[in-house]
Amino acid sequence: MATRNETRDRSRSTGKKTNGSAKDRSAFSFGEIETGAMPLLGALAAGAAIGIGANWARKFLQQTSESMMAGNEWDSILALEHKATLAKFDLLLATDDDDIGKRTALVKTLHYALNKHAHQEEQVVYPALRQANETVDADHLEHEHGYVKTYLYRIENMEKDSAEFLPTVREFRQLIEEHARMEEEQVYPRFKQSLTEEQNAKITSLMNKEGMKMN
Repeated sequence: MATRNETRDRSRSTGKKTNGSAKDRSAFSFGEIETGAMPLLGALAAGAAIGIGANWARKFLQQTSESMMAGNEWDSILALEHKATLAKFDLLLATDDDDIGKRTALVKTLHYALNKHAHQEEQVVYPALRQANETVDADHLEHEHGYVKTYLYRIENMEKDSAEFLPTVREFRQLIEEHARMEEEQVYPRFKQSLTEEQNAKITSLMNKEGMKMN
């Protein structure tokens, strides 16, 4: 069975991209701009509400507020969600086998955060990438969301005191970290450079609306 990297490399070698100007590569029809509010990181609040990592939650929310003051465009929002999700993984990896209740609660917050994040990308960002002739990367990233759902299913249905629980969570975290790095360091910066201010604002607005649907 081909690895994820082999699949991506094969896709890149066969995928077709249009070598046009930045304007051509950004041919996403956004229509009239609408203003959207910054989506809340609901999973953070949920974690604090059940008493899990309260100090961490307060610290992260403070950092998030500072970042929001600097800007709340779509790529910054997604990057913040990446960091919040990886922090949840770290809390989960710090648990012991007898912390069954804590592990169960953290898995629930992970499920919510990852579902919300994937919904925003799949409904707005990846379609925008495809319409900007970035189909290979969009297809690869969305394909990896399938692995995310598989890992979620595994840790949700696994006995929380199983010897395989933490190793599986660790593998899952590595997948998320690699996926986030590709988006933040390669795909999104290149895509954003090709956008007009109006297009960038429209993606942010549409993504915020999709995120609010998941709250």
